[in-house]
Amino acid sequence: MRRAKVFSGTSHPELTEHICERLGITPAPVALKKFGNQETSVKIGCSVRNEDVFIIQSGSRNINDHLMELLIMISACKGASASRITAVMPYFPYSKQSKKKKYRGAITAKMVANLLSVAGVDHIITMDLHASQMQGFFNKPVDNLYAEPSIAKWIQDSVPEYSTGVVVSKNAGGAKRVTSLADRLKIDFALIHTDRTRVLRNNSTTTVTPVNEVSTEESISISDEDKNFSFQTSNTTSNNITFAIINDKKYDDEDDLPSSSTSFSEEPLFSEENELNCSNTITLVGDVAGKVAFIVDDMIDKAGSFIAAAEHLMKRCNAKRVYVISTHGILSNDSLIEIEKCKSIHKLVVTNTFPIPLENRHQSTKLEIIDVSATLAEAIRRTHNGESISYLFYTAL
Repeated sequence: MRRAKVFSGTSHPELTEHICERLGITPAPVALKKFGNQETSVKIGCSVRNEDVFIIQSGSRNINDHLMELLIMISACKGASASRITAVMPYFPYSKQSKKKKYRGAITAKMVANLLSVAGVDHIITMDLHASQMQGFFNKPVDNLYAEPSIAKWIQDSVPEYSTGVVVSKNAGGAKRVTSLADRLKIDFALIHTDRTRVLRNNSTTTVTPVNEVSTEESISISDEDKNFSFQTSNTTSNNITFAIINDKKYDDEDDLPSSSTSFSEEPLFSEENELNCSNTITLVGDVAGKVAFIVDDMIDKAGSFIAAAEHLMKRCNAKRVYVISTHGILSNDSLIEIEKCKSIHKLVVTNTFPIPLENRHQSTKLEIIDVSATLAEAIRRTHNGESISYLFYTAL
């Protein structure tokens, strides 16, 4: 690539090396350091005048420092008269905060987009935005690449019985992503709906019944502060709907819970009292009995909702095996260890858009990482040469 420079931030140097190796170039020199007061210092080590500059910086665990580092690098290249600056952000930081989930919440993803524009970015390349509408936050071109072709290829190569499997979405928001992958693989899909059911704190029995009539019921008694509660759950399916109440798992994914901004109750949804009075209700719409199930989402941060969904599919819906597949493997805290201990999850599959430390990878024998550096490298090459990148939306490299 003539008259082009590729710079690497400190968030994901391994991915940058893979991309540059595929492009047949070496990363351009840049000095990144911190002063004693933790201010970030950036010094570009070569001339970028009238050059096409690509800065690779993904979201990471030190998300604020690396975002600030990216902004300073963009500003430095802009001041050095670069002809065009493209920020390659495989995982876009703050992408989960793309809408107000609280009454006085902030749309932080839009603020990040504004910061990038003010810093001087001319083009954004990213992968699997949490909400595709985020492209409208920018007044600059955005190329939102898809990991779906690479994921579909991995499934076809690594799961022999995938053709009889089922792609499962663990919440309604991921239905479009799941149906797209199911259409590509030409297999069925299913949907898990999670709801928080309020339990009356008295000695009476609270009965929860699904919309469809169930054929077999079992009673579960749970003691909470010396008070017994009984629930009726269905352990069988009727019209491909399986229903269960799970209150030994605490859901940690906000996308699985109703937003407080859409609640008509004046009582706070997440108050301490409500935490004690609520249980999680799981409903599967679809049939996975005797089939391989692929739980697919764009990112996996905490593992609680994925583990609960996998246990529901295995223990109540009689799935053959469960694969958890995600584009961005954030895996906060002890998520990787929790998934390793979960017998209901056969494999955890993520791409390398988000940096996973080597010591963390050794904690799990279930972890599989799909390399998407070829897709990002080809996007950089085509962008530099002024070619269309639509080919990358449908083809795995």
